[in-house]
Amino acid sequence: MSVSLYSVKLARAVLIIQLVTFVIIGALFTLKEVTWGASAIAGGVAAWLPNVLFMFLAWRLQDQTPAKGRVAWSFALGEVLKVFTTVIFLAVALGVFGAVFWPLAITWLSVLVVQIVAPAVINNKG
Repeated sequence: MSVSLYSVKLARAVLIIQLVTFVIIGALFTLKEVTWGASAIAGGVAAWLPNVLFMFLAWRLQDQTPAKGRVAWSFALGEVLKVFTTVIFLAVALGVFGAVFWPLAITWLSVLVVQIVAPAVINNKG
């Protein structure tokens, strides 16, 4: 999620929509079986928490006037950190906790789709 393209208000709204998305999908999968619901929540957390981490890193730089090139390195570092935390969360959910793959994958992908679609929908509201 590139913060340079979004305002803080929009980024916060996208994070809230992502949170609501994976909680609802997790609740729906819980109707089938509790382990499916927990797996869906794990998939949502694996997509959402790295985005929250990235947002905190980006918001930290917003008040400063960083040196030329530092913004690019900060975003690159944030993206690398985001990918590594996502992989770690998914590996822990699947390997350690034995999450069910399909609910985890569907919820993870749903949160990523919300990350792409929500800003366009929010911006075209008015």
